[in-house]
Amino acid sequence: MTRVDKIHPTTAVSPARQPKESRPHAVVIGAGLGGLAGAMRLGAKGYRVTVLDRLDVPGGRGSSITQNGHRFDLGPTIVTVPQVFKELWAACGREFEADVDLRAMDPFYEIRWPDGSHFTASGDTARMRAEVARLSPGDVAGYDRFLKDAETRYWFGFEDLGRRSMHELWELIKVLPTFAMLRADRSVYAHAARRVKDERLRMALSFHPLFIGGDPFRVTSMYALVSHLEKEFGVHYAMGGVAAMAQAMADVIADQGNQLRLNTEVDEIITKDHRAVGVRLVGGEEIAADIVISNADAGHTYDRLLRKRTKWRWTMDRLKRKRWSMGLFVWYFGTRGTRQMWGDVGHHTILNGPRYKGLVNDIFIKGKLADDMSLYVHRPSVTDPSVAPEGDDTFYALSPVPHIGHDDPVDWEQMGETYRLKVQAVLEEQMMPGLGEHLSASLVFTPETFRNRYLSPHGAGFSIEPRILQSAWFRPHNVSEELKGLYLVGAGTHPGAGLPGVVSSAEVLAQLVPDPAMIKVGA
Repeated sequence: MTRVDKIHPTTAVSPARQPKESRPHAVVIGAGLGGLAGAMRLGAKGYRVTVLDRLDVPGGRGSSITQNGHRFDLGPTIVTVPQVFKELWAACGREFEADVDLRAMDPFYEIRWPDGSHFTASGDTARMRAEVARLSPGDVAGYDRFLKDAETRYWFGFEDLGRRSMHELWELIKVLPTFAMLRADRSVYAHAARRVKDERLRMALSFHPLFIGGDPFRVTSMYALVSHLEKEFGVHYAMGGVAAMAQAMADVIADQGNQLRLNTEVDEIITKDHRAVGVRLVGGEEIAADIVISNADAGHTYDRLLRKRTKWRWTMDRLKRKRWSMGLFVWYFGTRGTRQMWGDVGHHTILNGPRYKGLVNDIFIKGKLADDMSLYVHRPSVTDPSVAPEGDDTFYALSPVPHIGHDDPVDWEQMGETYRLKVQAVLEEQMMPGLGEHLSASLVFTPETFRNRYLSPHGAGFSIEPRILQSAWFRPHNVSEELKGLYLVGAGTHPGAGLPGVVSSAEVLAQLVPDPAMIKVGA
């Protein structure tokens, strides 16, 4: 079995045309989905853009790797709110559908519990009500109320707050009454518990924050909005994986006449007179810029890239006091000759362990690697045959685990293979009998991989946890208060993690950067 901390798969990136030196220059640190979206937005505004990334593929956590003919999506697998991508492409004068093939999932996913019960999620309200009634007939009315709650929170939390900057305190003060009315102080689990009584349904309506690094028992009930956006806009898969979307974004950047430099690591943001004026690469090369956009984790940006500068808000001590998202243990594996096996295992399955609250508490609060686990299992080969050789399957199984910033961190060098075997045993017992006899490819990501590959503080899977006092104005802002000319995009800034969040952060960026005509180039 292969454990990977640093991988450099190869891909072709379209060469940029010769840039026009008269355009103001924007340097983007990081080619994750947020950085690529930011570069597209800036290119559309008229900036000359250079994107720099230490990996040799675009996409960051949304990249892929191929082993023994199996292509593994390394990070996001679910695409929701596709209109944010359509709007991004439209801002660049392009049509999203011409570049990316999105397939609607039906069903979205299946949730399974140890007692053998299950819940199949879809976008059809009648089918969803029938699923609720099958598990708990008395909870149908409460489910209907929960959906109404989710829609209200969607319009306020996503379409309003999530698509504009929250860097000014006054913007927070103005919305406090709405936060109070919607009981944003209540956790998403507590809100679900007020609407339905069945513990399985409470889990099914509250687990979504885990997909963006949040503890459902402690993050704000605003995240109930996910139930609405899933129902309204669907759950999709990008043919070729999210890595294909990232490559399509890189192609747009190249077509704009801008540049993507891979295998290029930024060591430091250069400052002059309280302004970001460029970057220094590992190796010493300096690149001048009129504005700098960091898609690196906000913690890495302030702690490492600005390490020589005195900071007043995002100090190392303050960053250490933040609550960080959980870590991720991900086992990517391929199987030989199984395409017709395990017929009840679909594209997306959530496999619950015997505990919900207790396991989440071990992960987020105690920092303890529990004996039991819950798994998210991705089987893209049922939708996209290109991910595996003919007749074979490609999977990944993701287990939320503590990040490595807790007082007693897990030694993943020692525990990695042991834990992988435990994951395999759970899968063989509950979903895929005979799995071990068919394995044809295998690699593992642990929180240490996230730290080393993505420079993620504490090996956290999703940057700073989205608790209420770490969201909106309380989160690192899209325009830095530490330095003029510095902007942030991606999971660690507003509005937060998840594909819609990081792409929306680029939309906010476009609202904040000055018009290129207002910039005196090289000043």
